[in-house]
Amino acid sequence: MKKPVISRAHAVPGNEVRSNERGITMALVAVAMVAIVAMAALSIDVVTLYLDREEAQRSADEAALAAARVLAVSGITGDPSNKSGDWGQVCGPGGTATLAAQAVVGQNTVANSVPGTINVSYSAGTGSVGSITSNADCQTLTSTAFGSNPLVTVKVTRAGLPTFFSRIWGNTSNSVSATATAEAYNPSGTVGNETSGTITPVQPTCVKPWVVPNRDPLNPAPKPFCTATGCATLVSATDGSITNPGISLQGTGATGVIGETFTLVSDCQKNGGNCTLRRDKGVTVPPQANFSNGTGNIPQPPNLLYVPGLVAGTPTAVPTCSGAEAYEQAITGCDQPTNYQCGVQNANVVDLGINPNQATANGVQCLTNQSNSGDVTAPTGQDYLQYDTTFGDPSVYPFQILAGSGNPMTGAGLAAGTPITGSASIVSLPIYDDQQAGLTINSGAQTNVTFVGFLQVFIDAVDGKGNVMVTVLNVSGCSNGLGGNVGTPIPGTSPVPVRLITPP
Repeated sequence: MKKPVISRAHAVPGNEVRSNERGITMALVAVAMVAIVAMAALSIDVVTLYLDREEAQRSADEAALAAARVLAVSGITGDPSNKSGDWGQVCGPGGTATLAAQAVVGQNTVANSVPGTINVSYSAGTGSVGSITSNADCQTLTSTAFGSNPLVTVKVTRAGLPTFFSRIWGNTSNSVSATATAEAYNPSGTVGNETSGTITPVQPTCVKPWVVPNRDPLNPAPKPFCTATGCATLVSATDGSITNPGISLQGTGATGVIGETFTLVSDCQKNGGNCTLRRDKGVTVPPQANFSNGTGNIPQPPNLLYVPGLVAGTPTAVPTCSGAEAYEQAITGCDQPTNYQCGVQNANVVDLGINPNQATANGVQCLTNQSNSGDVTAPTGQDYLQYDTTFGDPSVYPFQILAGSGNPMTGAGLAAGTPITGSASIVSLPIYDDQQAGLTINSGAQTNVTFVGFLQVFIDAVDGKGNVMVTVLNVSGCSNGLGGNVGTPIPGTSPVPVRLITPP
């Protein structure tokens, strides 16, 4: 029997057709590789551009915050209508805030090459009535909205950034830009300006435990025994507005509270380990300000008498030069556990169970790096404000802080006398409503009080008795809360906090 004949043409159906497709996979892979390599190359340029954009944004953020901080410590929010005419020296084209922003951008490169170009503009804050059109020269601005709540906007642009692979398609360079807006907020007198009709108070951290009465020792001119009728308030207990807004030189307070220089004096006399108020020692007029007992232990007016605040918990960031007492540590470090509330009736406590005089002297020396506490007439290690002949009275505006020989940065190459933008000598103090109905501060005991604002001062020097010479840098008020117009506070590090925001 013969074997069946199998046609070769039908042994493997379609074999001749598929034989023509040999090597097609390699061709497809080759084509795909071109696309993959092109996409990978393009992604390198895209990622590089994204990183450059992030660097520009970081530069803009830091510059806006730096400028806003200068606005906060310059005192212009204590002069909300530009009565002094000095705003332009802070936020004009060559103003200190603008220069601070430019310096920050100059220190931050984009694409590891050169800094970007910068544009700085200013406007009124959020929630204010009648916003100001951005103006590079704020000298002409006169809105109280800007004075209470100024905004600074920084735009950083970097052009001519090199490309790597996209130049294959003719794109030889790229550009990036970033914008940031920062706010410096002072709640003083903002009732009616805020959209809710209430004051949004601030709640600064690390406030020093020197609770001062709501009295301005230089308004009017100092006189002994500054009573309620003899001294104006620092802030209004009704709406938190600044009573004597404006900026003064030479420490006089002649044209406003910002720049006033006076001495903080303890309203305590030693009674065992406790604090006895001076009015309990036979003084017939409550000496909350401009007190003179003729003994030489208290500097002559102008002075402002404080009572020690309660230090709740354990202070933080305490330097090694501080003593063991919690009150002194709250001066040298940060009294973070104490939750001071502004505009809330009787929410805060003063503690006359201690005698603060020597602890204040030691604490201020440690805080400010002052080399001795016997002389307050010339710098002795601590940072200081630029002055002419009388130490502690700033002679030029904007106030210029100069590094003292004891500044820790002098060991890192900073020369004494060099202008600086920050200092441990800048501190915040709570202002209590000393005219609150029915208030009696008990000697040797704790008493609840109402804070109506905060005072930001620069510590010029301290003597061996705990008398602290200070210069006013800013004031913020929040009212006493009786009108029900106080909202949720904004936390911050100072009475005029700064923050990045999204502009309206």
